[in-house]
Amino acid sequence: MTDSTISIDNATENEPPDTLKAFGAVHKAFRKRAGYTQEEYAPLVQYQPSTVASIEQGRRFPHRRFVERAEEVLDAFGVLKGVYKHAGREKGLASWFRPWAELEEQAISLYTYENRLVPGLLQTEGYARNLFRERVPVLTDSQIEAQIAARLERQSLLRERPNTAFSFIVEEYILRRGTGGTDVTRGLIDSVLDVTELRNVELQLLPKTLQAHAGLDGPIRLLETPENEWFGYSEGQRSGQFIADPKSISVLHARYAKLRSQALTPEDSRSLLEQMRGAL
Repeated sequence: MTDSTISIDNATENEPPDTLKAFGAVHKAFRKRAGYTQEEYAPLVQYQPSTVASIEQGRRFPHRRFVERAEEVLDAFGVLKGVYKHAGREKGLASWFRPWAELEEQAISLYTYENRLVPGLLQTEGYARNLFRERVPVLTDSQIEAQIAARLERQSLLRERPNTAFSFIVEEYILRRGTGGTDVTRGLIDSVLDVTELRNVELQLLPKTLQAHAGLDGPIRLLETPENEWFGYSEGQRSGQFIADPKSISVLHARYAKLRSQALTPEDSRSLLEQMRGAL
């Protein structure tokens, strides 16, 4: 392993979410300061009392919109947003993935090739929930909710960063697998069709008729920073590898470029998705 290839092993992925408990405690203090019970407060932020209770107990990851509404209703002086920065985008993300997720937030280009499952930035709640329910070792309900919330929170990047170029290359058979059943697959395709209408998001499908292609060694992730530096990321079963070596990055770029030429065009990919959707 070179200095520019960093392995990040998983050791604490399922530890108790202390940062979520901290956010919940601070939120509870501000709510009580404002004189609201959970039942009185919930409608003001447009959530159920049970959801408020779960967040305050540190059992549920708060969506960003919850934090924004809470800030406004409780006049929290930005404190909740400050605490949320430490909880947001961390719990629910595998420990080895967090450094990459932080870079994602600033990237001006983000390339993803997947041959295992739908990329996290394109997953729906139903699809993600099915994946986490099948996780081994088994996750608790609160861990599943934290994982889903963190994954959906990451997806805000697609709309919040309109100047970032997002490119996705996905194997056709992944969408044909039917993970979660017909309804989940239908919702997933609808969501992907909606997201790829954004001018900064491009999806290409690798047709299942291809006998071989440039991505057979596994998934590829590449990103470009505002300083025009490129980094790569490779994920395994229980670890991730951050790649900065220029030679390795060059190889990944060459493979990704080849995959783009081997995949269907964005327009043809969209047509295929519409055909798949109509057949469900």
